[in-house]
Amino acid sequence: MLAIKKIYMDYETAPVGVSHMPQFAWELVSDKKNVKQKSYELQIAKDADFTDLIYNSGKTESEESAHVYVQGTLENAKRYFVRVKAADGEEETLWSDTASFVTALAGANGEWEEGAPAWKAPFVSAETDDSYKNASKGTYVRGNFEIKKEVKEAYAFTTALGLYQFYLNGRKVGEDEMTPGWTSYRRHLLYQTYDVTEYLQKGINGAGAMLAPGWYKGVMGLTKARNNYGDQTAFTMEIVVRYTDGTTESICTDTSWTGCDSPVVFAEIYDGETYDANLEIPDWSKAETPSGSWKPVQLVFFDTEVMRAQYAAKVHVMDRIPAKRIFKTPAGDTVVDFAQNMAGRIEVTASGKPGDVIELHCFEVLDKDGNVYLDNLRAAKATMKYTFAKEGTVTWHPTFTYMGFQYALIVSYPGEPKAENFTACTLHSDMASTGKLECSNPLLNQLHHNFLWGLKSNFLDVPTDCPQRDERLGWTGDAQIFCRTATYLMNTYTFYKKWLRDLEVDQTPEGGVPHVVPNIEEGRTDGNWLLSQGPHSAAAWADAAIINPWTMYLMYGDKDILKRQYNSMKGWIDFMRAHAVDYIWNYKLQFGDWVALDAEEGSYFGATPNDLTCTAYYAYSTGLFVKMAKALGKDDVAAEYEELYSKIVKKFQDTFFDAEGNMTAQTQTAHIVALYFQLTPEKYIEKTVEGLKKLLAKENGHLVTGFVGTPYFCHALSQNHALKDAYDLLLKEDFPSWLYQVKKGATTIWEHWDGLKDDGSMWSADMNSFNHYAYGAIGEWMYRAMAGIEADPEQPGFKHAVLYPRIGGNLKYTEGNYHSIYGNVGVKWEVQGTQILLTVQIPVNTTAQIRLDQAKAVVKSDGLTFTKAADYMSAEAGSGTYHIVFEQ
Repeated sequence: MLAIKKIYMDYETAPVGVSHMPQFAWELVSDKKNVKQKSYELQIAKDADFTDLIYNSGKTESEESAHVYVQGTLENAKRYFVRVKAADGEEETLWSDTASFVTALAGANGEWEEGAPAWKAPFVSAETDDSYKNASKGTYVRGNFEIKKEVKEAYAFTTALGLYQFYLNGRKVGEDEMTPGWTSYRRHLLYQTYDVTEYLQKGINGAGAMLAPGWYKGVMGLTKARNNYGDQTAFTMEIVVRYTDGTTESICTDTSWTGCDSPVVFAEIYDGETYDANLEIPDWSKAETPSGSWKPVQLVFFDTEVMRAQYAAKVHVMDRIPAKRIFKTPAGDTVVDFAQNMAGRIEVTASGKPGDVIELHCFEVLDKDGNVYLDNLRAAKATMKYTFAKEGTVTWHPTFTYMGFQYALIVSYPGEPKAENFTACTLHSDMASTGKLECSNPLLNQLHHNFLWGLKSNFLDVPTDCPQRDERLGWTGDAQIFCRTATYLMNTYTFYKKWLRDLEVDQTPEGGVPHVVPNIEEGRTDGNWLLSQGPHSAAAWADAAIINPWTMYLMYGDKDILKRQYNSMKGWIDFMRAHAVDYIWNYKLQFGDWVALDAEEGSYFGATPNDLTCTAYYAYSTGLFVKMAKALGKDDVAAEYEELYSKIVKKFQDTFFDAEGNMTAQTQTAHIVALYFQLTPEKYIEKTVEGLKKLLAKENGHLVTGFVGTPYFCHALSQNHALKDAYDLLLKEDFPSWLYQVKKGATTIWEHWDGLKDDGSMWSADMNSFNHYAYGAIGEWMYRAMAGIEADPEQPGFKHAVLYPRIGGNLKYTEGNYHSIYGNVGVKWEVQGTQILLTVQIPVNTTAQIRLDQAKAVVKSDGLTFTKAADYMSAEAGSGTYHIVFEQ
């Protein structure tokens, strides 16, 4: 039976706030093999009955079930309904379940490109004097409006300078948290769209927002500056109401609104939140005139040309984790343990009387004696505090901050705290889960858990380095290193698309890419020893401008992201070209193989020379840019940069290999990048692999790599006939290794291989995060090699997959799944004596090449024809589930 399981619009199932006609895709399922779509019919309507169509493709002969583009006229602030049916030449599906999307505000001329909206509502602020500039308190703003007729539908468009929560008639609107997120506000501000039809009432309505400093004006960054983007929080709202009589009305913030201080007396990203219930104003956002010291708002100018609609990947509470225990430390402190390192907040319930206080300090780890360890938070206070106004029981959580923690120190609590009084609420961008991986080794399963939770802890609107200390910045290197792993784990398309926009607008006029995006450190680098040496354009960090779009193209098959980022990508390549000397690229501050273990004592910088790592990335990114230019049909550009690429590669080979084919830098990372980036002269590949293996043996089989070498280490081995060495490296359990952390009880990935030493002591508190996903990039190898789920660059997005599981590591079985835009790609292999039982799943409307690792003979082919290749036997397969048995 052929059926349509799911419809996607711009890779989301129900986007709200679409500022252009989205692209469409649908997931087909069938109980047959070799099924390909022959035709489809797609309809878009203004009503759920599809009587008022704005688009009808009719029966369209096409195999394409993703990246389907249509023409149609969209209205402002309107929900549209979508359905599709498809046929494979033998069967036709029923109409799919109805999906929908909601449009945002069109531009000034009614255009529906992804540009600035025609924004009418002013920003209003309760911060009306200078006393607020250096304050961290929260405020309310509110206003009333009248609904005189029966409402058909209504949509609110809201955003803020600072963090906000939006209320109508006493109810919080939506489930979003930490809105409007973190962007390069003066160049890029997101607004949110809400269906508020059910929130409105006939007669007088109340609207309002709670505001707090957040990333916009709070203390942020390595330089600990305040007011990085502005010194005044403000809120703006436009509600478009469509009445049953066909008329439309817009309701906006204006000078009739009033504001006052809120019960949030302190809120900062790093330091936490303090809430005084004595300052609560009952029914403050309802239509009735509330009590309190309300005053006229001040209008705040903001350039609305930089505003864009956010249609998905907004921050939500994603998990609720009950406390596992409450215990006393040897030092006598009372501590709550959630048994999982994470990012978010704690919801606490307590009974108290006026003046009683709940105060918790969040932290990650216990010291070697089992006591509270706060030093690695540096200056971050990570504190939540609530003061009772009256006798009773309350359930409270902070609203305008988040913490990275596994534990909480109970500083103050009325009564006897019990585990059931505390619930951890994780916060991260809402992204659908796409990847699963399990094997016979429980330590590897825990490692998978750990890098997944590293993602969940650090994808809070921006791909940050860590969620706990006074940093939490969008370091481009971390984001680049982990991008492929992240995209296996979750649908990161919208998340990265948003962040790459900030990367683009924060590039220097010459094309240089900041170390952190959003670039909160711009113009404020003198106070930091690191950034003062050069605030942008470090190899492997800035290359996120190239590698992240390439990864998205590879995983989703989407050319839109290449078009969007084209100028950014070209700008970065041209920056390197402008600053290269005879094709050797190096520039100001370079992080190199950051925190590699072969660094000199007391240094963060690994032993691999910057000339080598920089030029390797210069070549790698230029080569990827050539591929993307070709994908976009820019053949002249591709030819120009292909010539550049050839010259960089030749210079790399001439410079970093001697006459005997030895690498001039005898480090693991030098060999890794030369191999993985395909920069090694062909005649020296085997010698380079042997050189890498010798360097590995010199360390008793251990890695000593940092941020540059680690992500590609296992790939460099397994792709060059050294699979056993790759598995041996992965499966090391002593320091330094991935599984060392697991054996030490880690539930996330650490910043340092020895963040917690064998004797229980800590690496330097100055930079010792226990929730730092970068080294979790090993997940990419586990999906691509262990499970063998690989995208084909010639037919990206898993339109054609390469399923090549590499059998090894004394594993009895490995099962991996990746939910692509077409459906689930699945691989499971089991070892039974000398035979391998292989099960693969290929989605409808796609094909795959199945490779049998080191196969000597095929015992069961399930109708496929396998032929011998160098290290494997292979067969092309259409959609369906296949059960194969082969001898190894």
